[in-house]
Amino acid sequence: MGIKDWPADARPREKLLQRGGQALTDAELLAIFLRTGLPGKSAVDLARELLGAFGGLAAICQADLDGFCAAPGLGRAKYAQLQAVLEMARRVLAEDIQRGDALTSPVQVADYLRLLLKHKSHEVFGAVFLDAQNRVIAWEELFRGTLTQTSVYPREIVKGALGCNAAGVIFAHNHPSGVAEPSRADEMLTRQLKEALALVDVRVLDHFIVAGSRLLSFAERGLL
Repeated sequence: MGIKDWPADARPREKLLQRGGQALTDAELLAIFLRTGLPGKSAVDLARELLGAFGGLAAICQADLDGFCAAPGLGRAKYAQLQAVLEMARRVLAEDIQRGDALTSPVQVADYLRLLLKHKSHEVFGAVFLDAQNRVIAWEELFRGTLTQTSVYPREIVKGALGCNAAGVIFAHNHPSGVAEPSRADEMLTRQLKEALALVDVRVLDHFIVAGSRLLSFAERGLL
């Protein structure tokens, strides 16, 4: 039986409109994105299969082009559509944290950094630059590295902070390994950056490690 033959209140799209997205299962949300199924399979049936094959929504969102397109019912157009949705989500979060005090909305900052970094297959180090009222000036991806190492130059970060007249900074980098624990090198680098920025009166407010869906805060760990 196709979805169009289901009772109206059981169809994913109508259910979302009546009760909100939070009322839907992962399969129902994905089915709305897919729009159609395959011969003999509804969009919900296909969505359940894809969730099982990939291992969840996060894995589907993080899949590369080749891996995504290899799955039945998906393709380049769907991949482009998904990347557009994810980029819109990043920009919505960026607008939200730019409008207010970043330190009073740590959950939004964390969600924004997860969206920026969790899908990266290589290590990326970046900074959220803040003004004197802790409002976000900009996010900058500063350095890229290999899977296990990245080269970060304190002088370049100081130049970046001064260039946008920042009063504070929140650092973030990802661990593609999926392990959120900071390494000794991570801790040493954070101390070096904090000392270098203190010379120009720029405060380091936090340093986040993003490892998949997990996130670690240096400030919460007492590492700053």
